[in-house]
Amino acid sequence: MRANITYELEKRMVENCMKILNLTTAIPSKNGTGADIASQHFINAMRTLGHSVSVVGYRRWGDSHSYGEGTIEVGERHIETRAAGYYPLLWGAIALVQQLPYTSAKYYSKQYLQNVSSLLSKHRYDVVILEHSSQLYWLKSALKNHGHIAVLAHNLEHQIYQERLKDSSNPLGKTVYQREAKLVKQIEDDLAVTSKEIWALSPNDANYFMQPGKTAAVRVFELPSSAAVPIDPNHPKTYDIGMIGSWIWKPNMDGLNYFFERVYPLLPPHLSIKVAGRGAEWLNGRYPNVEYLGFVEDAEKFLAEAKTIAISSIRGSGVQIKTLEAIGLGKPVVATPFALRGIKTLPTTVQAAETPELFVEYLQSAIDKPVTSDNLESVKAWVQNRHSQFLHSVDTALETLLN
Repeated sequence: MRANITYELEKRMVENCMKILNLTTAIPSKNGTGADIASQHFINAMRTLGHSVSVVGYRRWGDSHSYGEGTIEVGERHIETRAAGYYPLLWGAIALVQQLPYTSAKYYSKQYLQNVSSLLSKHRYDVVILEHSSQLYWLKSALKNHGHIAVLAHNLEHQIYQERLKDSSNPLGKTVYQREAKLVKQIEDDLAVTSKEIWALSPNDANYFMQPGKTAAVRVFELPSSAAVPIDPNHPKTYDIGMIGSWIWKPNMDGLNYFFERVYPLLPPHLSIKVAGRGAEWLNGRYPNVEYLGFVEDAEKFLAEAKTIAISSIRGSGVQIKTLEAIGLGKPVVATPFALRGIKTLPTTVQAAETPELFVEYLQSAIDKPVTSDNLESVKAWVQNRHSQFLHSVDTALETLLN
């Protein structure tokens, strides 16, 4: 199967090189989030297929990362609201004046619009990829004359705000989340009618966009893992359980809370736990056997030193990027069924825990039982298959979009 896929891709690369404009919020960076990893997978795939890809977006505030050729910056922007100072007030005002969701107003700028209009007037792009549908919806006015647009929907965002609305007990918070859910849903519904294709990252998201009345063609992509090869199982382990994520995102924080409220009390107190990622400062000094590291430069090194990885997601949309990354490294992974959503097949290193009790049982088993050579072969096959299938899916989608 992989040989046939490779042959067909090589043939198409010779026959048809496209010029692609990829519009995103924050330009993918090593200092970014799971969304950056997902974006980079698509960009890398399109370039591997021999296409010319121009990536347009904001530089993260204070990020010194070099983006390289084919990247067009439209300014510097705070991505995390909690570190943005007075900017949220400005974004709130823009949201009210422009009748936009807050999450969309946060990225609105005339400079971005002018850059896109200028690029489209100077160059002929075969395909335009519009990422983060609700956040960049306002770019649609600059794209109205382009017929080959695919919306890359990282998440079904209105559902996320509906969940926050249910959880909120603050009257002001309820008002904000209700407005956000309503406006984001309107945007997602409009894009599902006016776009040529919607590219989703999970079956749940795709099913919404395929409801009656929504006319865009919808595809589901199974993202690959970034890991090239599994970590050597003999790599020194310095602690028992590792957890990593962008905890500033509310659905991720809900999963972290689930772990410490439901799973942690059942764990033996001698097990050592390390948590990496921005936004969980509340863990500092709270538990005697838990160390909070904040953002780590080398996520792979952090995970390599753990005996097992815990992924306790209970909410969200799209697919779990951190789940894919952890699985690809060949580490023993214990995850909630929700964290494994959209992943059809799993290597033998992964266990799904439906209850806190099973979560504890599987963690202890993974800590005590080393990874075998058969486990690693299972992981290697899983990584290679997902990568080949993803490349094939992107190739097919682009060819169909152009016709």
